[in-house]
Amino acid sequence: MAKTILITGCSSGIGYDAAHGLKAAGWNVLATCRSPDDCDRLRGEGLISFPLDVTDPASIEAGFAEALSHGNGRLDALYNNAAFACPGAAEDIPPGALREIFETNLFGLHDLTTRAIKVMRKQGENGEGRILQCSSVLGLVGMQWRGAYVATKFALEGLSDVLRIEMRDTGIKIILIEPGPITSKIRANSIPPFEKWVNWQRSARRAQYETSLLKRLYEPRESPDRFELPASAVTKAILKALEAPNPKPRYPVTTPTHLMGIARRILPGRALDWMISKG
Repeated sequence: MAKTILITGCSSGIGYDAAHGLKAAGWNVLATCRSPDDCDRLRGEGLISFPLDVTDPASIEAGFAEALSHGNGRLDALYNNAAFACPGAAEDIPPGALREIFETNLFGLHDLTTRAIKVMRKQGENGEGRILQCSSVLGLVGMQWRGAYVATKFALEGLSDVLRIEMRDTGIKIILIEPGPITSKIRANSIPPFEKWVNWQRSARRAQYETSLLKRLYEPRESPDRFELPASAVTKAILKALEAPNPKPRYPVTTPTHLMGIARRILPGRALDWMISKG
């Protein structure tokens, strides 16, 4: 029988490509989205899709129960992909914005993770399953204007490291997928949170917003970021993590992620800050 994987955040980008790519590879894919309209669209494309809003405990409970029904009570893998960004200078991010982004990028996925672990512990002789967490190059290093998102991904990296250590006496593998710049809608999707939470007009950094972040958010790009890869590059890493007999703790995707992983280990703090500030 095909193995079953539950994926969150499948309406576009990384989650969308992973859902179709894993289905093509023979997986029984359960592709969830926050919006029922997006689920309708995915079902029209031949995927099993149903709503799961990671900020809503009732939706998590209902969605996870439906996932188990599609897998006959079994869940072989979970890919926690749902996330969003709220750009802005760290000094301009109010506490409410941090609470909101942590609900999606950390708290909701941890709820799903603990539910999945309970199911996976009952599978196989010593438990069996794989939980993949979608981190980022921004889970390795911090970059300007991205403080809220960086905070969630650093937290995800640390929580996943502890889970991986604690699961060593089971057959459950905890794996970090670490994309860098990937073609997706994350920039466009970050505009509503930015407009909701960041009062850049009153900021001490208003001039920097006008010459930097606002252009990046609102002006069309003439060309992709230099090292940007399609979402299919992440899907390839996911398949490696799912199929490897002994998966690695981390699967970096894109050149910047590899370089920043090395730089963080070997450079002094001031040198790393200087390199990142130069872009």
